[in-house]
Amino acid sequence: LNKNKRGSITNPSPLDLSITQLVASMFISVLIILWMFLSIAKSYVPFGISPPKGMRSVLEPIILFVRDDIARAQIRKDKADKFVPFLLTLFFFIWFNNLIGLIPFFPGASNLSGNINFTGTLAVFAFLAINIFASKDYWKHIFISPGTPLIIKFFLVPVEFVGMFTKPFALMIRLFANITAGHIVILSLVSIIFILKTIYIAPVSVLLSLVMFLLELLVALLQAYIFTMLTALFIGMST
Repeated sequence: LNKNKRGSITNPSPLDLSITQLVASMFISVLIILWMFLSIAKSYVPFGISPPKGMRSVLEPIILFVRDDIARAQIRKDKADKFVPFLLTLFFFIWFNNLIGLIPFFPGASNLSGNINFTGTLAVFAFLAINIFASKDYWKHIFISPGTPLIIKFFLVPVEFVGMFTKPFALMIRLFANITAGHIVILSLVSIIFILKTIYIAPVSVLLSLVMFLLELLVALLQAYIFTMLTALFIGMST
């Protein structure tokens, strides 16, 4: 260790690779998703297309909804199916982490979707999927804008170029802001008891918190749907 005259350590801080609560929560959600889908996949081997039972009966309608009403509805039919695994991963990964964040005790209370790094990473993957598989016409529309007057192109091309980055940025902020806002409202309602320092407000505060919690259950699913649907929409526009 290198020390200065005062005895303070002057070595650079080591890279912190410790597993935080958010990372642990993410690992838990990944394990749950893997366990659910691998167990369902095994059931298809012996039974084929037999009527679904148990967990299959719950997840199959959701999977078909993502495939038919999100992927195939927004992307050309001949290209939609290759994006279905990516969109399913987005949907269930966001949804499960939103639900885990609503659990007030371990392994919950992590609010992973309320972390800008998490939503930003998802937005980066969406950005890559949108642009890597984009068609030639998509790039012509951005950098050439065929069919528009030359003067208009000086304004339109920069706007279209910036739009490449504002789409995933909007995805990042929307998910982050909505999940964070719900947690802040619930925390504020509970904090009223301690701010007013009276037990008489507790029943009202707890009741309102319970209502908000039930609303957050809906928001957890809704935000996963919106993020997945908009990603499919942008992919459909680019392909």
